Amino acid sequence: MAAMKLALLALSLCLALSQVHGFYLPGMAPRDYEKGDAVKLSVNVVSAPFVLPYDYYNPRFHFCAPKDGPVSNSESLGSILFGDRLQSSPFELQMLVDKTCSVLCEATVPADDAHFINERIHENYILSWLVDGLPAAQIRHDADGQNIFKIGFQLGTVKADTPFLHNHYDITLHYHSENEGSNRIVGVLVDPYSVKNVNKDSQCQYGASHTPDMSLSTDSSTTVTYTYNVRWIKKTVSWATRWDNYLHVTDAQVHWFSIINSIVIVFMLSGMVAMILLRALHKDISRYNSFADEDGGNEDFGWKLVHADVFRPPQYRMILSVLIGNGAQMFLMCGVTLVFAVLGFLSPSSRGSLATVTIMFYILFAGVAGYVSARLYHSLFGEHWRRNVMLTATLIPGTLFLIFIILNFFLIGADSSSAVPFGTMAALFALWFFLSLPLCMVGAYYGFQAPVFESPCKTNQIPRQIPTQPLYLSFWVSVIVGGILPFGAIFIELFFIMGSIWFHRIYYVFGFLFLVFIILIITCTEVSVLMCYFHLCNEDYNWSWRAFMTSGASGLYMFLYSILYYVRQFHFTNVPAATLYFGWSLVMSILFAILTGTVGYVACFAFVRKIFGAIKVD
Repeated sequence: MAAMKLALLALSLCLALSQVHGFYLPGMAPRDYEKGDAVKLSVNVVSAPFVLPYDYYNPRFHFCAPKDGPVSNSESLGSILFGDRLQSSPFELQMLVDKTCSVLCEATVPADDAHFINERIHENYILSWLVDGLPAAQIRHDADGQNIFKIGFQLGTVKADTPFLHNHYDITLHYHSENEGSNRIVGVLVDPYSVKNVNKDSQCQYGASHTPDMSLSTDSSTTVTYTYNVRWIKKTVSWATRWDNYLHVTDAQVHWFSIINSIVIVFMLSGMVAMILLRALHKDISRYNSFADEDGGNEDFGWKLVHADVFRPPQYRMILSVLIGNGAQMFLMCGVTLVFAVLGFLSPSSRGSLATVTIMFYILFAGVAGYVSARLYHSLFGEHWRRNVMLTATLIPGTLFLIFIILNFFLIGADSSSAVPFGTMAALFALWFFLSLPLCMVGAYYGFQAPVFESPCKTNQIPRQIPTQPLYLSFWVSVIVGGILPFGAIFIELFFIMGSIWFHRIYYVFGFLFLVFIILIITCTEVSVLMCYFHLCNEDYNWSWRAFMTSGASGLYMFLYSILYYVRQFHFTNVPAATLYFGWSLVMSILFAILTGTVGYVACFAFVRKIFGAIKVD
């Protein structure tokens, strides 16, 4: 009978699966072209690593524009915030139609603008194009000799300290035929050349040995002719795997080294927790409880001495509650975003999707921040609940928004295309004021209605005097030492993240990042609990802020690392760019400190309640 039921269930599943049709996530559906169909080529900003980007149609570049003027493409919130400014172009591409020596336009470059362009060539500015959601790239070779696609191509080249402008483009488009009359684009390659006199007799064929000769004079005007070739090549690469060439893993061993390094730290800490806490703590609890049962043998010693003070509300409990609430909000934002990224929902073909999803989750989890902050503040016997709600909703987000506005003014003053438009700023403010703020208030309402965390021990009215602590257990020494380990667990992966942010690379190894995130949480938990136990054994019951700061000090090391990264990677001084770099580095370090500090505090909060709830006190 059971076997028959299983057979019927399997048959039902098969019938159900036969009715299932595949679908594509929004924004990632393939587009089929027939021969002769127009293919749109969009242009993005002119950028370089760390240097501020410029609009593609900045008048000083004199690039060819469409006859009716460029049209901006609709973009996601995250794409705009990260500086993408997609616009239409005058390139005329048609599916499976090759072209040779097509003239875009002729431009006259004045001497002043020639000097501007030559400086940008010396600074290695690149052009970014987009065709059917794929960025234009150039073929390069990795350490194993395999072909990889390097996104973008140079504005010009420098030979013997002389800059030459690229004014001819060989555009190679790879396509895959699903069936007759249905073609999909699976690759976009551009090889730029510097050509003074266009040779139409040779059909504008220039090879690797071509000598650049289109130099811009800084003494008089220069006439530049922009041309391009188009070639279509059929490939066996399917549309579903077309990003593989762009996302070729060249440093997998380094990522694995990062994971192994982090795991070693976790094992080391776990061993210390097992040896010191589980064994010593178990003996402590057994002795305390056995002495309490014996007549005349109930004299306290060790961490039991502070049982009447350990749950005393800390100083600045309002600020602590606000930080813990915002840390819980960021913890959920990071965790859920990484889950979506690991599952493949945040495809690189959907530009800015990662930043957009991160911002939306941060706003939606504002209710969690209000709930955690309110309940913790209520449990710490806080009385100014209105102030708690407003600070939770405005302190951290308001500080971020203020820094964002100040940095945006620097971008506007530098005439950079990455300056966020006023409409986007207004949209962000509306999301914060009309969505995040109400959600935080609703969460705070339920937080104050929830029962407080009952302390397992009573608190004396008169605080116990804390004995002089040894140097290695002083507040700042323990905090600085404790912050090293969480940072050590993530610093290798941090290198790749910063490279993707400041060098315009695509970050895609979210599986590694998710593992590092889990290891980071474990490390913060263990190092905070260890330091908390050591301080309690030395009769120092002020654990709350120390628990937050011990793991939160990793944010300090992140900022120091960003300074080192700046010194090693960037060899020029650009005041607006440096201001932008250190401004956002400071923001990321503060948010990281709040996130890791929250993990440390919650771990110590649970630890202290657990151990003092396990002993018998009068």
